Amino acid sequence: MALTINSDVVHTAPVPSATVMVVRDAPQGLEVLLVRRHGNSGVLGGVHVFPGGKLDAADHQVDPSSLDRLARDCALSLNEPGLDPGTALGLHVAALRETFEESGLLLGQVHRADLAQRVRELTAAGTGFAAALQQLGCVVSTASVWPWSRWITPRVPSVTNKRFDTRFFVAAAPLGQEAEHCAFEATEAVWLAPRRALERYWAGEIDLAPPQIMSLCQLGHLRTAADVMTAARSRPPVLIEPEPFDVDGVRVICYPGDPAHSVAQRVWPGPTRLAYRNQRFEAEGGLAALLG
Repeated sequence: MALTINSDVVHTAPVPSATVMVVRDAPQGLEVLLVRRHGNSGVLGGVHVFPGGKLDAADHQVDPSSLDRLARDCALSLNEPGLDPGTALGLHVAALRETFEESGLLLGQVHRADLAQRVRELTAAGTGFAAALQQLGCVVSTASVWPWSRWITPRVPSVTNKRFDTRFFVAAAPLGQEAEHCAFEATEAVWLAPRRALERYWAGEIDLAPPQIMSLCQLGHLRTAADVMTAARSRPPVLIEPEPFDVDGVRVICYPGDPAHSVAQRVWPGPTRLAYRNQRFEAEGGLAALLG
């Protein structure tokens, strides 16, 4: 399913969101979890994405006694001047909640046979996600997700008609838990090596949006889940504000460090722009450039 390029200006503010790159160690090396969104989804239908979604009001409503970290520590890890601790905490809870809703994984939780089902029952009955964990004797493990990057959709989004302010987190897959896609929102949950995901994208086997493409490029340079978590903790999350423009009818999206971007300093090695050709986003230099 090819992405449709949007050229309309979106005047609304970007919606606060969270997404999580869940990683694990497999016999062949590092793998990351991707879920394929339903084709009729309002955002990125049919595209393979990391679990994630919008910040909900209930994500702010957390009993401090159920947390493993203070809200101010969540704010410090996001490294966003002016961000209030309550919102920072809510974004971490949203990351945990969305991962559970879209993949069934309870990040930071010791595996218990009935835990996921109990959480589903409580949340279906109207209990907030964090409150459900607390009711079941679990800590709300904000420390299990760590900020990786922050993506702010430009006013002319290329692959949707909405704007998002998305905090990308990384997390290690919980031992003993199995990922299962949400039947309402997705049609598949699959573990792939980052480089293998890019190869499948290039072969036309899966669709990816630009933030996923560029994030997979970065994960492809790391070998283990521990490497990913160490890398995240070793530096503040990078801010990425894509800047799109059209050249001879071709949509180009450039990133910090690109000659056409307003920020001259690179935030990662590898490609600094993608161009929409052949019904997909391509880097200059093709697959080899994505694989680095």
